[in-house]
Amino acid sequence: MGRRAIIMDRDGTVCEEVGYVNHVDRVRLLPRSAAAIRRANEAGLQTIVATNQAGVARGYFTEDLIEEAHDRLRALLAAEGARLDGIYYCPHHPDTGPPGYRKSCDCRKPRPGMLLRAREEMGVDLAASYMIGDSVRDIEAGRAAGTATVLVLTGYGKGELAYKSQGWTVRPDHVAEDLLDAVDWILAREAERR
Repeated sequence: MGRRAIIMDRDGTVCEEVGYVNHVDRVRLLPRSAAAIRRANEAGLQTIVATNQAGVARGYFTEDLIEEAHDRLRALLAAEGARLDGIYYCPHHPDTGPPGYRKSCDCRKPRPGMLLRAREEMGVDLAASYMIGDSVRDIEAGRAAGTATVLVLTGYGKGELAYKSQGWTVRPDHVAEDLLDAVDWILAREAERR
């Protein structure tokens, strides 16, 4: 049996949604994200980010910039006593970009490829884990990988729930105000299982 994890979307869930992060200064934590991730760390859950980054395929920035942005994200979290155990990203886009980046891949959410990689590389027990995001794509990826799912109302979440949810083919297991509320719900659910 693998390890339980909380897998999170980056922009709009952990960090502010600012459009394409084309400079590291645009990486800014949402107010209660560090506290949420710290709480998950203390509970012994792996903490993983899975993020679509099609700006690479679109030519807006390079994969080097993504790595710099993730270094900044780790530093911002560390300054508040929190850590990520893993970060996965998809640089592809199905319709745009040069060869190698323009492709219909398995890693771009709503497909579950990044979560499946976390299972293989980090020993994540997806059936005992959670996917949190601000978009139905995150919920679909989690469902396809076999995780429980939480939609947060930060980022695009509130608009997605209000204006698009009638067309969803999957529903989240829970809707939370933000990442900390989502983690609190997860930890309460974990406590009930013990």
